Amino acid sequence: MKILITGGCGFVGTNLILSLKKKFNVCSLDNLSRKGSKYNHSILKKNKIKNYNFDISKYEYFKRLPKFDIIVDCCAEAAIEKSKKNLDKVISTNLTGTINILKKAKKDKSKVIFLSSSRVYPIKLIHKKLGNINLNKKIKIVHTINEKDDIRGVKSIYGFTKLASEMLIEEFSYAFKLKYIINRCGVISGPLQFGYQDQGFVSLWVWNHMMKKELKYIGYGGNGNQLRDVLHIDDLCSLILKQVKYINRINNKIFTVGGSKKSSTSLLSLTKSCQKITRNIVRIKKIKKTSIYDIPYYVTNNNYVSKVYQWRPKKNISNIIEDLYFWTLKNKNNLKKYF
Repeated sequence: MKILITGGCGFVGTNLILSLKKKFNVCSLDNLSRKGSKYNHSILKKNKIKNYNFDISKYEYFKRLPKFDIIVDCCAEAAIEKSKKNLDKVISTNLTGTINILKKAKKDKSKVIFLSSSRVYPIKLIHKKLGNINLNKKIKIVHTINEKDDIRGVKSIYGFTKLASEMLIEEFSYAFKLKYIINRCGVISGPLQFGYQDQGFVSLWVWNHMMKKELKYIGYGGNGNQLRDVLHIDDLCSLILKQVKYINRINNKIFTVGGSKKSSTSLLSLTKSCQKITRNIVRIKKIKKTSIYDIPYYVTNNNYVSKVYQWRPKKNISNIIEDLYFWTLKNKNNLKKYF
């Protein structure tokens, strides 16, 4: 079986390729434009993985690729705050890129596994589930998000492009019998994730504690009580391995995929964990103003995906911090080139 991973030199893409290559013929598509992608590309080269270096929004290049049995789309401009400042880039990568994948999949009768986002859920949904909780205090996990929750409402330009891509996939499936899986992923972290903001707050927190650099609690009073669940990249890879294996039998489904209650953390709790493992205390600036796109809370309900695939995350937030810390420690000198 031949598999193409778009965004193959990104954090998720590289880990996924290294996992899938043990059983399948895997290739990467990545234009190497993002921070750290050249570092990941060097890892793929050592593993004799071919990378097609071009922009996913250019179909004239895409259509020249050989046929693949499955395309796993990990490619995205994922910086939510930047999405309103760089509309053309976000839309061309996240939406036009998906269109090109679907055209190629239609032509070759390929199957598609799409990594969508928890940000397809509207901002108002999160606030509705929280109710009148005091965000100056620790948030208790009461409600989780699943596939049946309402997706109508403002979410962010980034979130819109991911939801629009989901809808296009469903349209292609209906019109052209395309088989697909959509995974609405929350925060993902672990080894090969670099410590800068666009890649996620967990790696940023670990890196800045290691390097004794300032951090910020932004929004909701600046107290660091915002809460998220976090999925270890190894757990995501194990799920996608199952999805690839069973895609002829299990397809045309949408799943919420995340770390769930067992792997949730606030910024405040994450700070304490990073202090403990690095033995460093960094200055944390409090910024009370909240971004229009920020949400105070997100925890995934994995019940459906767990039932279908007999899959549950094995690693919790402590495992994620530990794995990320020791990987970063080992590779710190190489990583400094990218910051």
